[in-house]
Amino acid sequence: MPSPRLSARVHATAAPPIPTARAWAARYDGGAGPMLDLTQAVPGYPPHPALLERLAEAAGSRACAGYGPIDGDAPLREALAADLAATYAAPISAGEVTITAGCNLAFTMAMTALAGSGDAVLLPTPWYFNHRMALELLGITALPFETRAEDGFLPDPERLAAALTPETRAVVLVTPNNPTGAIIPPDTIARIAGICRARGVWLVLDETYRDFLPETGAPPHTLFQDPGWTEGLVHLYSFAKSYCIPGHRVGAIVGGGAFRAELLKVVDTMQICPARAPQAALAWAIPALAGWRAGNRAIMAGRADAFRAAMARAPGWAVDALGTYFAYLRLPAGQPDAMAAAEALAARHGLLTLPGPFFGPGQQRHLRLAFANAEESALAEVPGRLNAALRR
Repeated sequence: MPSPRLSARVHATAAPPIPTARAWAARYDGGAGPMLDLTQAVPGYPPHPALLERLAEAAGSRACAGYGPIDGDAPLREALAADLAATYAAPISAGEVTITAGCNLAFTMAMTALAGSGDAVLLPTPWYFNHRMALELLGITALPFETRAEDGFLPDPERLAAALTPETRAVVLVTPNNPTGAIIPPDTIARIAGICRARGVWLVLDETYRDFLPETGAPPHTLFQDPGWTEGLVHLYSFAKSYCIPGHRVGAIVGGGAFRAELLKVVDTMQICPARAPQAALAWAIPALAGWRAGNRAIMAGRADAFRAAMARAPGWAVDALGTYFAYLRLPAGQPDAMAAAEALAARHGLLTLPGPFFGPGQQRHLRLAFANAEESALAEVPGRLNAALRR
């Protein structure tokens, strides 16, 4: 009897990277000390106690048990719009904000509205692997665009313009970047936005880690100050890192005009409405916890400094990029490529990292470490485990 068929498109999509890496750790015998898991980008400190209280209260309320608006509850949309307007020094309205069940779903729904089978979306490499997976599942070609260590893993606008094809419907930029931590300068973002506008291509700007940018007093970019921004820009945001609630799955899409009209069809189909309880708590938290968020930015900056200092004790490993949540390490010459190195580090030395090939082509000599996950005392142990791997 023949077996029922499954989706060929899903079958062709690679398995999720983080469970793959954690399976290597199952063979670790504990000989190097407690496991250091630097794979997934999760806040290494708890949510604010008052936020937890409001989450519990909202979860137990009858009001949050029913359906809400498909694009999110008005108080949260208004609070985020006000926060964005202040951050970017530009008028942004609640009518341009859509709340989503996490930022991964935000990306998938945005891509569903922007492109379809046979279209292409340009993803700079190293890319965020869930972006590539989402495009594969949608039947959209992920067009890799190389960024180079010697350029700080920043996209070169002229090379990017030359890489666009007639099938390209969107360019995706992640800043601060996952996996490298690189921060794309405002003028580079503006130049790429101009190229996209001239070519009739959407720019999708994923700023999940925006709240961990160094405090400069200037907007991360000026795209929202263009009165016509809704005609070519889509912005993605996540509450998971900033408010330490990744398990509650709350993200946002900022976009207007024709895009938003099409997006709402997708949102109604894929999520109906985002979870109500975290929306209620976050509407309060955005203004109330601004100081707490600033303190967390300082914590992350301190961990970045601690990691950078610690790596001086691992001279064979090059820190090619470091920022916000991540460090992107280049393997020493003569060592196995990243897949073998990451497996050995996990299984033999209790250090869980993600190998570069998970982040696209041409990444065989790099590992990503999410240093934000660990306190400074734990980060001090990383060089010893890296060095031990060299002695094998």
